[in-house]
Amino acid sequence: MRNPLMFDMAAAGAVASSAQGTRANLFSISNETDVSDALLARFARDALIDEARLTPKPALVDGRGSGAHRDLDLATMLHSAHALEPTFCALARAARGAAPGAALRTELARIGRAGETAMMRATNGSNAHRGAIWIVGLLVAGAAIVPTPGDPSSHAALICETAARIARYDDRNARPAGSNGERVCERYNVGGARGEAQHGFPHVTRVGLPALLAARALGRDEITARVDALIAIMASLDDTCVLHRAGLAGRVAAQAGAQRVRDAGGIATPAGRAAFDALERALLALNASPGGAADLLAATLFIDRLVRHRNGQGISWNN
Repeated sequence: MRNPLMFDMAAAGAVASSAQGTRANLFSISNETDVSDALLARFARDALIDEARLTPKPALVDGRGSGAHRDLDLATMLHSAHALEPTFCALARAARGAAPGAALRTELARIGRAGETAMMRATNGSNAHRGAIWIVGLLVAGAAIVPTPGDPSSHAALICETAARIARYDDRNARPAGSNGERVCERYNVGGARGEAQHGFPHVTRVGLPALLAARALGRDEITARVDALIAIMASLDDTCVLHRAGLAGRVAAQAGAQRVRDAGGIATPAGRAAFDALERALLALNASPGGAADLLAATLFIDRLVRHRNGQGISWNN
């Protein structure tokens, strides 16, 4: 089976190589950018909304229903996204003018915990976006630090690497949480959201973005392109949400089923749609929801929107 992490590795390598030469001087460059804290927060909010509304998604909340979830629906997801906008703004404000370090990591964690409380209040106790607060929140902080680049091709990699540098520090005020994600990471020896962040968000830079851009280049409509990006992420991600709900059988069903969709040409083809439907049936039978992949799709959409804005490209779609 082809590993989707190898998808467009030449392009991803070019991005990383371009970023490497710029990274050493990153924090000596002025932090003035054309993106305010409020606009970064709006982009993050919109990324969560776009992900939630995207339909169809296998076993996830979308416009058709709640997927494998019993305590979430589309309205709840949208309430959560709007409730988190002030949190994303606070994360950007805290990172503006700062450099990655333990002090910044601790302050971002404090803001994130407050955001989680706001999310739980908005959703009546349902965990709609806990993973996204970490993943998208770190990218918001990275974007607040990274200036508008002279070389647009390095931009996404610079943001992701800056966010990764923050994630590699410990939160000084962290307490043992014993979350489902942490237990899954220990049991199955996977990196989870923390590992994804600390390694520079490879499922954003090497999988999600290349798949999204490739689908657009083929003339696919925006909804199809985004679904294809989600499926590409699912095909290689050790999704802790799936592992928590369905163990190794769920991981096999998610990864192998997503790869069959890709091998059939994506959801735009009849065979790809049939494979998508089979993937969804398999996940629903296991009560498995690929929430980790959904968070990384939101991260992909955030970076895509931000890079297009900073490069002066209009955003011509609305969901």
